[in-house]
Amino acid sequence: GDSCDSYPNGIAALFGDNAIPQAGLLQIVAFVGFLELFVMKDSANGAEPGDFPGDFRNGALDFGWDTFDEETKLSKRAIELNNGRAAQFGILGLM
Repeated sequence: GDSCDSYPNGIAALFGDNAIPQAGLLQIVAFVGFLELFVMKDSANGAEPGDFPGDFRNGALDFGWDTFDEETKLSKRAIELNNGRAAQFGILGLM
């Protein structure tokens, strides 16, 4: 096999002499498509679509979310949203 540093950066990794093999790209696209269509659904755990956007648990992980009252859930969602915004600004600052 080839090591990751043997492939070029940027668009040259997709097109060119030393490009990633087409079969490898097809596997990546097929896997992401499978996740999008069959695994990552907003209507997880019997919730109505749009009830809680971003709830991708699908019954696999449960850290006691269902035991919280509505006020605590709203607070935790707001905290997570603010942490995500802070992370985006941190990445923007690095660029």
